[in-house]
Amino acid sequence: MRFRWSAIPAALLFVAWLCVPPLHLAALDAESGLTGAAGVEIPEAPEAQAGPAQTAAPQNAGAAAQPAASQAADVSGTVTDVNGDLVPGATVVFDAPLGADRRTVEANDNGFFQVTDLKPAIPYRVTIRAKGFAEWTAPPLVLQPGQFFIFKDIQLKLPGAETSITVYSSTEQIAVEEVRLAEQQRLFGFIPNFYVVYDHNAVPLTAKLKFKLALRVSIDPVNFASAVFFAGMEQAANVPDFQQGLKGYGQRVGAIYTDGLTDLVIGGAILPSLLHQDPRYFYQGTGSASSRLWHAVSYPFVSKGDNGKWQPNYSTIGGDLASSAISNTYYPASQRGSALFAENFLIDTGERMVSTIFQEFVLRKFTRNAGQSQ
Repeated sequence: MRFRWSAIPAALLFVAWLCVPPLHLAALDAESGLTGAAGVEIPEAPEAQAGPAQTAAPQNAGAAAQPAASQAADVSGTVTDVNGDLVPGATVVFDAPLGADRRTVEANDNGFFQVTDLKPAIPYRVTIRAKGFAEWTAPPLVLQPGQFFIFKDIQLKLPGAETSITVYSSTEQIAVEEVRLAEQQRLFGFIPNFYVVYDHNAVPLTAKLKFKLALRVSIDPVNFASAVFFAGMEQAANVPDFQQGLKGYGQRVGAIYTDGLTDLVIGGAILPSLLHQDPRYFYQGTGSASSRLWHAVSYPFVSKGDNGKWQPNYSTIGGDLASSAISNTYYPASQRGSALFAENFLIDTGERMVSTIFQEFVLRKFTRNAGQSQ
């Protein structure tokens, strides 16, 4: 039995909906009576739930007159002082001309703020105020439809000091900020959901950032806790064919954790670095339900390259194949061989499809710092 960490958000939400055990694990033996993750029935995603930015149009309005909610833009940033120290609780104000729109948010304890559903094509005046600092004002900000804009180098100065704004053109610096923001994305506030990109204009990651993100996920306590939890369910079902008792339980914990680790390191860092592919799932969030569904289920086979073009997802496929092959070295002898190898690969692919469908239609609204208002 294999369980990948990327399926944790979808699996836990599915449990919350059913409110009854057991969780649908991937590939338990047929005699155990549990169904693999590839066999999870996916709830139909209604087209009306496209995210918090969607606004219902009057029924008598023509299609041409109805504004697309997907055209709304998001802005985020981190408030610091001139020494690079975080400034929590700063007040961030977005003002559109002639009272067209006004938003006020407060930076959290990490100085982070995010504003959603901003209108494109109008100039916003952005002002940041914090006690003990001079007011910070940005030049008029005009957003593109669907843009996720990240403010760079917001540095508050003491009263009387000159305020300046630095605009970075380096894609590497932007990618570093994207990873930093991704590491704040947590389902229900605590489950890591780092490998999802909500910015349609995201830049590619460097090889160093790909390994950094993989390491950040692999050492997250929630992922280790999930291995402990699911190993208990395997122990109760007596699958795989490890022995019972504490030793068998430890073997199951180690097997589940190693499954996720090998899949993550190979398919999420090594191969993407060598093949110049992006290991993240790019949230679509726009278009018809059918187009979004196709986008989600095709993710195991199609990925975005570092050149910005879509291409065969050799990294994910190769990672699943390599991880399945490695699992033959530590699973019980009765469950090794080509049959287990093929089964594990199909299970990994099925789990990934289930996870991305949930990511596309459900999980954004439950993920902190993923387009939700601060």
